[in-house]
Amino acid sequence: MSRKTFYITFSLIIGLSVGLGIAARFDFMPKVETQPQSLPIERIRGDFEEAVVRVAETAGKAVVSISTERLQRRGGRRGLYFGSPFEDFFGGDDFFRRFFEDFFGDMPEREFRQRGLGSGVIIDAAGYILTNEHVIAEADTITVTLPDGRKFSAEIKGKDTRSDLAVIKINAANLPAARLGDSDELRIGDWVVAIGNPFGFALENPEPTVTAGVVSALHRALGRSLTGGRFYDDLIQTDAAINPGNSGGPLVNLNGEIVGINVAIITTTGGFHGLGFAIPINQAKRILANLIAGREVLYGWLGVSIQDLTPELSGHFGLDHTKGALVSSVLEDSPAQKAGIKEGDIILKFGAETIRNVRHLMSVVAQTQVGKKETIIAWRDKKEISLSVEIGQRPQEISEAAIIREFSWRGLEVEEVTPELMRRYGLSQESGVVIVDINPGSPAEQAGLIIGDVMQEINRAPIRSLSDFKRITQETKGDALIRTQKGFFVLKPEDE
Repeated sequence: MSRKTFYITFSLIIGLSVGLGIAARFDFMPKVETQPQSLPIERIRGDFEEAVVRVAETAGKAVVSISTERLQRRGGRRGLYFGSPFEDFFGGDDFFRRFFEDFFGDMPEREFRQRGLGSGVIIDAAGYILTNEHVIAEADTITVTLPDGRKFSAEIKGKDTRSDLAVIKINAANLPAARLGDSDELRIGDWVVAIGNPFGFALENPEPTVTAGVVSALHRALGRSLTGGRFYDDLIQTDAAINPGNSGGPLVNLNGEIVGINVAIITTTGGFHGLGFAIPINQAKRILANLIAGREVLYGWLGVSIQDLTPELSGHFGLDHTKGALVSSVLEDSPAQKAGIKEGDIILKFGAETIRNVRHLMSVVAQTQVGKKETIIAWRDKKEISLSVEIGQRPQEISEAAIIREFSWRGLEVEEVTPELMRRYGLSQESGVVIVDINPGSPAEQAGLIIGDVMQEINRAPIRSLSDFKRITQETKGDALIRTQKGFFVLKPEDE
């Protein structure tokens, strides 16, 4: 090899080495280690995620937004006067009221529109939509917005206040309709999906919102103090997020079938606290035909006042369990009286149903066809007897208080303290009973007791539980000295 060739080769080797070193120093060379590759999204999704996506893509297309308007009128003149701190110096209220009337004259009534928002679900391709009765109650106009943005005026086909269900219809065809499932198959812990239009006025998007959770409990009941007088006795509880505007939307299982209609939440702030409730779809199935046809929904009726059993009551009547419903009174000319049911009877079975408690009996009686004859097995004089009763139609004027006296005494209704009630009423006490309802004009109201008071003592006897409350109130005669977290009150008997 010539000297010249040697120097050229040596220079190339040196240059290549320096170049590689610089490249390594400044990371100019590509790295050769293998990078993990992202798998397609379909492959990394699990069965649960896929199920929720399918529910959103199928049942979600049948969920609509419902907006309502109601025209209201108010007198303009009365709205101008709010009282005055100088009334006592000028002859009281009449002086200023006359002044405003003379100065402003007769003001015309003002009109304003009250707006509401809820959800619904299409149950028939011809445009039939299932929702809550309270969503469309007293509405003058109803507008339905489909997930694709189309808007339709809707008419009410049928509604039922007691069940809080209604069917409305829009003039459209070939709509996507959701399938109705079987709510009796639900188990605590089953996954469910809530679909609706929460805060739709703020989101300004016709597509529904999807939230997932589990069935937290079954057969939940909400007291009248929570529901504005409505009677919810067999609800599904879920922790799937439900918010204002979700009412009337469906609760769906992972097969995409409707198992409930979202109806209520328990909240201390107006927001979601993990306590949502839905009406079981099987309740809706029983009355759908009547709602669609616009027929009145009839409910079965016995005509008795009933209460739950305590261990003390069961022992007194010679029972070794607390299942059933104790008849405390029988209404005159009622189906119960005609069947021979008496005060002190304990209803153990109604038809094929073994009665668990008061609300169970009320539910099965209400669902029984009016005019149907059923066999009742009752406990009387420490033995079972069989009675035949023809179910009557529940009168409209019969109040809920006349039918159920569960945990009621001298005009107040109580429930055992629970974490939910502690949050609702801001309580610090973890035991005892809390007042959840008070009848107007009753001894409880006259004594100054209010909803949210915790009863701690009756006539110096401590109240630690619902059993204590029932036992002591049954023994209490005459005036009762009540101690709550706020102090003492005297509660008089109801007949005074």
